[in-house]
Amino acid sequence: MSEVSPEVSPELSPDVASEFSPEFSPEVSPQPEQRWSEGIPRQAGQPPAAGSAPGPRPDPAPRGPGPTDLAARAMAAFTGRALGRHQAAVVRIGFGLVWLAYLLREWPNRRVLYGDRSPWSMDLAERLLTDNGAFTVLPWFGGRPWSELVYHLAVLAAVAVVLGWRTRASAVLFLVTVLSLQNRNVFLGDGGDNVVHLMAVYLVFTRCAEVWSLDARRARPGRAGVVFWVLLGAVLAACQVGGFSGESLTWTVRTFPYVGWAPLFWGLWAVAGLWWTLGRLRPDGEPRAVLDALANMVHNCAMLVIAVEVVLIYATAGWYKVQGSRWQDGTALYYPLHLDYFTPWPWLSGLVGSALLPVFLISYGTVVVQVAFPFTLLNRRVKNVLLAVLLAEHLGIALLLGLPVFSLAMIAADAVFLPTGALLWAAARLRRIRRSRAPVAEGVP
Repeated sequence: MSEVSPEVSPELSPDVASEFSPEFSPEVSPQPEQRWSEGIPRQAGQPPAAGSAPGPRPDPAPRGPGPTDLAARAMAAFTGRALGRHQAAVVRIGFGLVWLAYLLREWPNRRVLYGDRSPWSMDLAERLLTDNGAFTVLPWFGGRPWSELVYHLAVLAAVAVVLGWRTRASAVLFLVTVLSLQNRNVFLGDGGDNVVHLMAVYLVFTRCAEVWSLDARRARPGRAGVVFWVLLGAVLAACQVGGFSGESLTWTVRTFPYVGWAPLFWGLWAVAGLWWTLGRLRPDGEPRAVLDALANMVHNCAMLVIAVEVVLIYATAGWYKVQGSRWQDGTALYYPLHLDYFTPWPWLSGLVGSALLPVFLISYGTVVVQVAFPFTLLNRRVKNVLLAVLLAEHLGIALLLGLPVFSLAMIAADAVFLPTGALLWAAARLRRIRRSRAPVAEGVP
């Protein structure tokens, strides 16, 4: 029996041929690119067959903001609002309390430290001031009445800063009194005075009274502020033209930065007046908006400088300790714990210093924490842990070594790194405690 050829004979009619081969069908168009694999499901991992129809394309992954968007957002945040308002308020309250506590503690000794009974006489102080160009108002008149006035004015300025009352003016007065007393006798202090000295300058440029202050509770600026502003301008003008300020209120100086204190004080006074005027006449105008943006930028820069200052303090202290032989062998803490000058509670210092292991651990731990703190700023959680350790360390320094001003000043400076959530939680707790005690206080006859 002969094999039947699968090929269709050309002599067949079109109707018969169409049953064997579709290419002879007049209804079906020729498709040379069609493959027998079409219609067969593709196995997992098998590449699609050539010529097959592509499936639906997945949605492209969302792209993050580009460098231009990030820069625009950063600029908007930098100029649009004051960053770290709550941290700035804590720094203001902290340093006001530190300076106030120091002044009250040394009030019985004020004449010996800064007044007419000081071993560092006014003649010696003026010689040093001529060389270093430091600012102080105590040599203007001399004598006990003037030193007493400046000292008690410093107490009032510290109270005003803590309360946040007329903060723009009280911060400048705080700066003047801090510089005047500290530059009068530079041989006093335990290291905390340097921190207070620097922060008093930085606080002038911050908007540290936007929260937790009397200024924040004031609905709008009143006329009392105008009277206060005019009075301060008159006092500044009298000091400028009176001839008794000497080289303290000059417009230029011989050394870097070649700008005296007069441009700073007059500039702050003029900006305060312009701020009040625009707030009364055009509170929603463009000039007020520009001035507000400039104030935000200055505030943010000042807060950045405060943070950098704290980082530099810890970094330099840690790396200098690394080079010391007593810190290297872990016995550095042993020696101050056995000095009478640094032992306010001898029994407590003796208890800590008598054991080798605590001395060793605290000595090495201090170096590790201070060196590592600048690097922990890249991780918020690690930074918060080390910040708590640093706060505990400063409390220990105040108790064991008798350096409360230094410890409190560093704690106030560390507040710039405190998380906002923790500050708001603490404020809410304080308000809850105050409200819970208010009915009890009202019921007391």
